Amino acid sequence: MDEHMHHQEHEQMADEFKEHTAHTDHKQEGHSTAHADHKQGGHATDHTGHEQMFRTRFWWSLLLSVPVLLYSAALQNWLGFSMPAFPGSEWISFGFSLIVFAYGGVPFLKMAVPELRNRKPGMMMLISLAISVALVYSVIAQLTNLGEGFFWELVTLIDIMLLGHWLEMRSVRQASGALDKLVELMPDEAERIKADGTTETVPVAALQNGDLLLIRPGDSVPADGEVVEGESSLNEAMITGESRPVKKSPGDEVIGGTINGDGSLRVRVSATGDDTALAGIMRLVEQAQQSKSETQVLADKAAGWLFYIALSIAALTAVGWGIAVGFDAQIIKRVVTVLVIACPHALGLAVPLVVAITTALGASNGILVRDRLALEAAREIDVIVFDKTGTLTKGEFGVVNMQTADDWPEDKALALAAAIEGDSEHLIAKAIRQAAQERELSIPEVEDFSAIKGRGVKTQHGGENVYVGGPRLLEMLELENEFEAFGQAAGEKAQSVIYLTNAERILAAFAVADVIRPESKPAVDRLHDLGVEVAMLTGDSQPVAESVAAELGIDHVFAEVLPENKDKKIAEFQKQGKHVAMVGDGANDAPALTRADVGIAIGGGTDVAIESAGLILVRSNPLDVVSILALSRASYRKMIQNLWWAAGYNIVALPLAAGVLAPWGVLLSPAVGALLMSLSTIIVAINAQLLRRATLSV
Repeated sequence: MDEHMHHQEHEQMADEFKEHTAHTDHKQEGHSTAHADHKQGGHATDHTGHEQMFRTRFWWSLLLSVPVLLYSAALQNWLGFSMPAFPGSEWISFGFSLIVFAYGGVPFLKMAVPELRNRKPGMMMLISLAISVALVYSVIAQLTNLGEGFFWELVTLIDIMLLGHWLEMRSVRQASGALDKLVELMPDEAERIKADGTTETVPVAALQNGDLLLIRPGDSVPADGEVVEGESSLNEAMITGESRPVKKSPGDEVIGGTINGDGSLRVRVSATGDDTALAGIMRLVEQAQQSKSETQVLADKAAGWLFYIALSIAALTAVGWGIAVGFDAQIIKRVVTVLVIACPHALGLAVPLVVAITTALGASNGILVRDRLALEAAREIDVIVFDKTGTLTKGEFGVVNMQTADDWPEDKALALAAAIEGDSEHLIAKAIRQAAQERELSIPEVEDFSAIKGRGVKTQHGGENVYVGGPRLLEMLELENEFEAFGQAAGEKAQSVIYLTNAERILAAFAVADVIRPESKPAVDRLHDLGVEVAMLTGDSQPVAESVAAELGIDHVFAEVLPENKDKKIAEFQKQGKHVAMVGDGANDAPALTRADVGIAIGGGTDVAIESAGLILVRSNPLDVVSILALSRASYRKMIQNLWWAAGYNIVALPLAAGVLAPWGVLLSPAVGALLMSLSTIIVAINAQLLRRATLSV
């Protein structure tokens, strides 16, 4: 999911505010030169650096503001205190204000340059206008004795704007490491077989098409290729989404980045570098990142309008007062007052405060917000697309059904099957042992374990031979399959069936498949109640996908979808005018997660999926997708409310500052304007805190 970095000023800050373009450090020369660039402009934003910068400048500016506040005549009058006077004390506010402006205010001027250059005024130009006018007028007032300047208003404005940006950067801090995580799937070295049959370890960058590689058990495949010798099963879930290990034998293709199982393979390299499937996925991630359009937050838009409104009211104020009383110094003070109070602290904090609280509220409910605009967009979602393996399902085998002979209780049969499979590392064996463990069964003793190649295993229990295996075991033992209907029903759901037998008959049959999460069905039902369509996207087989979809009541099923086509399915929904969320957990989901309007990663998934998503479900619970919709709606409501509170300040303060009620003796002074500004900020802060009471059940 792309970062939606909305502030252009953050991308073009000079010196300590400069951007850091993050280029993926590829592990092999010639590998896909995919850059973890910024989704809009080709830059990877260093959010951590910005956060630290704003935090440091806020605290130092706040400290330097204390003398300004203490020696402000207006604050002393309001609060009824006085500070010691000594030679030069009248210059304290002046001197410290200049320091605060140079240290905490000048960065906003730098960040306003892109807005000015692009003729798109926003928050930065509004802040810059207010603090610059306040500074210039205050300096002139100090040097010419025209009256008290706006020193305390100036420093508090800078302090609160720095605080707002610090909160904002903290809430949107997000890594751009999706491409790095993809690269990490590839090993650094490969074991190449020489002409004399010996092997040599070489860098992956040195591989060429036609090289013969040795892939040992547990190794990652270093390049795309074809098996020429050996048999094994490869874990391709991170590339294709296939939940079960895929058997490989001579003539089968293997994909770089996948993980070999127990067997040893000799593979002829067919593609390296940019031509590998993994490199193709990386290009898709990058393209999907760059396909997003730039989005501004509501506060920026409001600030843009307010900039023009402030200038217009200031001009009308100058003209109106000039016509009414003639040009004098009071007109300048009145115009300056309008421009200074036009930039309310509340507007700068309206969205960042809500974002910060939303982030904390989400985290306490198992939702990590990496991209706030993704959370904002979630309230408009029409379709939620779930990956199957590891998202709607657990991504691991389990016993989903069983049938036993009349005289064999389920627990007895399951316990014996678990005992027979006690030493096996096969996924199905693990599933049977796990099922017995969940039932807390006592495992009986067995002896004389032996493997029957291609058919199953045999042990002795109670003085007789007992077996566990598939249909070929029944053929070998020439047993009548009394569980044929059970096997057919399981086969229609693409489930594997394992039999427990003795030499005379079948004792039990177990259907084994990728286990559906218990929360998946309630999640789909709740989404339907909200009027949201649910789709499933998987690289798994059509029978498996249809079986899961039927059980969960899913509206749209896309099965056997290759990685390069997953994001296209998202785009098809978007072409229909629908807002799409994608929920996934694997590297093969990364392009689709990024392409979607909202990318949601299951926290138990691979790192690359998390890096590609704007929102992360820590508990790997599909029901939390429903909570995301509730959090999005509650957060958006508070943002709108806060923006109206901030705008309400201006609706009242600007006309009063301009003097529309002056004929009736009502004229807003700069000090009172600053007081209203502070009250507006307090109201916004309290309203944002009320978000903590929101419940995330829809």
